[in-house]
Amino acid sequence: MKLTTEQIAEFNTRGVIIAREALTYDDLQPVIDELSAWIDARAQTLHDEGKIADLHEDAPFATRYGLLFKQCPEIGHGMDIMHYRGRAIFEFLRNENLLNLLESLLGPELICNPIQHLRAKPPQAYENREGPSFHNAPWHQDAGVMMPEAEGSDVVTCWLPLAEATVETGCMEVLPGLVETGYLRHLAAGGTTIAPEAMPHIEPLPLECKRGDVVLLSRFTPHRSTPNYSDQCRWSLDLRYQPTGHHTGRTGHPDFVARSRRDPSSELTDYEEWCRLWIDAFENPRGVVAHRGE
Repeated sequence: MKLTTEQIAEFNTRGVIIAREALTYDDLQPVIDELSAWIDARAQTLHDEGKIADLHEDAPFATRYGLLFKQCPEIGHGMDIMHYRGRAIFEFLRNENLLNLLESLLGPELICNPIQHLRAKPPQAYENREGPSFHNAPWHQDAGVMMPEAEGSDVVTCWLPLAEATVETGCMEVLPGLVETGYLRHLAAGGTTIAPEAMPHIEPLPLECKRGDVVLLSRFTPHRSTPNYSDQCRWSLDLRYQPTGHHTGRTGHPDFVARSRRDPSSELTDYEEWCRLWIDAFENPRGVVAHRGE
C-alpha cells in the first residue's frame, strides 16, 4: 500500500495519519508467534525459579502476558527488539507493505533508524507499584529522544498495534497540527517530557487502531500513551525510518539500509549480521545514546 496524495498532504499538515489496513494478518503473525514463544520460554524459566505459579498456557496472546506480569514483572526483562533480537522482527523491519508507506513520505532510499521498541502495556490493575506507571509515556516529541544533530533529519515514526488499541486499552494520544512549531523544550524528570510552559493548548486526539493499521507520526508531533483499563495487554511496535544520509539521532546504536532502489545490494538482509551489530553496540559502546531533556 502506498499513501495517496491526500494522505501525504494530511501528514505534512497535521503531523500524523493512520494508514488503515496497511498491513495484513500475515505481515504481523510471524512476529506474534515469535513473541508468544519467547514469552513461553521466559515464563518457564521464572516458573522454575519459583517466581511464577500459574503459567496460563491456555490464555490467548492478548491476555497471557498481563496475567504473567501480574505475578512477576520480570517477565518483560529483555523483551525489547534490540535485546531479544528475533528473526521474525528483523524480517518485519524490512516488510514490503510497511516500506511502501515510508517510501511515499521519504523516498526510495530508506534507513531503519535504531530507535525502535516493542511495547507490552499490561492492564493498569496489574501494576505492582505506587505512582505513575512506567508503561504510560508522558507528553513528548520524538525529536526529544534524539540528539540535537538530528533535528533536521526527516525521521518518521511508525506506531502499530499487534492487537486492538482503544481508549480503554490505552491507545496513543497526539496533539496534531504542530509540524511547523519544531522542537519544544523537554525535561528529563519523570521521563523525557515537554516542559509545562512549552505544552501547546490543543485538544488531544486519541488514535484508536486495529491490527493492520499503521500510525505515521512526525518527529515534532507531541504524543503520549494512556493507562490501560482493560483486562488485555496493549501490544505495539514503535519503529522509525528516515532517508539515507540523514542523522539518526542515536549514533551509539546501529542503523541499516532497509530499502534502496538505487543500490539494492546495500540493503541489510543478513539476520545474523543484524544481531552482531546490536551485540557489538552493547559490548563495545561508542557514539551517543541520550535524550535531549534538561
